[in-house]
Amino acid sequence: MSPRPVLRGAALLGPALVAIVLVTSCGSGSDAPADAAAPSEAGGAFPVTIEHAFGETTIEEPPQDVVTWGFGSTDAALALGVVPVAIPFQEYGGDEDGVLPWIAEELDALGAETPTVLPAGEEVPFEAIAAGQPDVILANYSGITQEDHDKLTAIAPTVAYPGEAWTTPWRDVVTTVGQALGKAEEAADLVAETDRAIADTAAGHPELQGKTVAAVWDTAGTFYVYEAADSRVEFLTDLGLTVAPSVGELSTGESTFYYTLSYERVPELTSDILLSYASTQEEADAFAAQPYAQTMEQVTGGHHATLVGDELIAAVSPPTVLSLTWGLDAYLDALSAAV
Repeated sequence: MSPRPVLRGAALLGPALVAIVLVTSCGSGSDAPADAAAPSEAGGAFPVTIEHAFGETTIEEPPQDVVTWGFGSTDAALALGVVPVAIPFQEYGGDEDGVLPWIAEELDALGAETPTVLPAGEEVPFEAIAAGQPDVILANYSGITQEDHDKLTAIAPTVAYPGEAWTTPWRDVVTTVGQALGKAEEAADLVAETDRAIADTAAGHPELQGKTVAAVWDTAGTFYVYEAADSRVEFLTDLGLTVAPSVGELSTGESTFYYTLSYERVPELTSDILLSYASTQEEADAFAAQPYAQTMEQVTGGHHATLVGDELIAAVSPPTVLSLTWGLDAYLDALSAAV
């Protein structure tokens, strides 16, 4: 898949972790039962036309075989009761088969077998996708290019992201997937229900409301700062936090969802709360002990929250309709302690 500092792919975490974070890999698992993948009873909703970054895609009839690529589209389809015939391998946070825990739980709840898992790698596996004989390809949160989209469209109608690569808000992923599957009304209800669940949980942490936050990842000698457009940052604002002004003021514009900052300038990244990500506690401790980290007032003042563990980080990098509430209590506890 593409860069996304967990990044999820190349840019989620940073070059070294990048490949770990987002990448999809060799698939295994058996095909989902045909009836489990039946997407819609609302055949009258078709044809539907969906606009995206590369134009528009028209889906003539309810798709029966769905392939997902990127991040979040699998989750949205499953949450709407549709089991794709093929899904991406998720190395970061996934099990040995490349399946994320909340996806595995949802498949179990649906009584469905694991779909075919697509080969790993940043490059789109066109042949493997074609082998699934999809009626539609959902890449709503991905990094596909115009060329990728054209090749995928030769296989089946393909829905790309609406704006910039790797920045589609989870709500938009759900509503667009719902439209593509003929489940627009169910998708709207799902978004509303999820918003209520988040709001109810956040209400239990009034101390977070209005506090400014900067989300970062220090890995492989590079300090990443996540932009306001990043989905994980949007999730923080959903919890009542606001993006620290320094995040925008220091931005280099090198990416739509993150930028790198020299260690000499990290003291300028001021905020009420500093949220950093780390795969292990050892990694978290190492960052906090670095001389440059000790120049940050959040670290020295006890306002530094750390999210530790690949699964928890993957759940918010970026968040999806299934991962939003997965581990949410641990997430909020860490933020609350930093206040």
